[in-house]
Amino acid sequence: MPRILVINPFPLDEAGVARRAAQSGHVALDPDTELVYRPVKFSAVSFMSPHDWLMMDLGVYEAGLTAEREGFDAVVIDTMSDSGMAALRSVLSIPVIGPGKASMLYALTLGAKFSVLAQWKPALPRYRKVIRDYGFDRQCASVRSFDVEPDFVNLTEGKEDKTFPIMLDVAMRCVEEDGADVICLGSTTMHQAAEYLAERLPVPLVNPGPLSYKLAETLLATGLAHSRKAYPAPLVRKDELVHGIVGAAARSA
Repeated sequence: MPRILVINPFPLDEAGVARRAAQSGHVALDPDTELVYRPVKFSAVSFMSPHDWLMMDLGVYEAGLTAEREGFDAVVIDTMSDSGMAALRSVLSIPVIGPGKASMLYALTLGAKFSVLAQWKPALPRYRKVIRDYGFDRQCASVRSFDVEPDFVNLTEGKEDKTFPIMLDVAMRCVEEDGADVICLGSTTMHQAAEYLAERLPVPLVNPGPLSYKLAETLLATGLAHSRKAYPAPLVRKDELVHGIVGAAARSA
């Protein structure tokens, strides 16, 4: 039975984890696949600055570095920032999937250009950095924000009637004004709006979290994982140091 560790990028409580876990309802997975959701012990408050990105990388890395020893078959990182993905790939042999890169690559199998629907304007530098780092500048039609401050715990609960139409309006501008053939949701927290948007958009919508789960199953079924040449193993691992730093940070938060 495949066991997939899904790392939530915030130190969520049980209810918060359950809201994230609801993403699995958007995709048909093998009934034998087990998804285990694990929130990080420590994180930044948000994703708005290089300082925050560093904190997210460290928290996600610490949460996943023992995954292989724990018997997991794959790791999925529950954020479009792909925080900690490269570092985890350097220490794990099992597949490690970041939905940011995965969803954009998948979008390019469905169309020539994609747009990213972002949550709010302060997040735009992070998306632009990821798109630049991955070399998708020419295939990205646009990154547009519907400019509603994110709630990383409650997601869009209770705000659907107000928020979903705004999201649709901005996504349509990506299609009609920017030339997007595919829309990528800019956050796994937006999964609650996926069905609403997919039913109303004239182009495919990529929902990054569920896509990542299915991609993990596919990699396991085909026996594929990341290249060790691209992600070399460290000469000396510092697991206890990382656990100590994150544990101390969590206690002081």
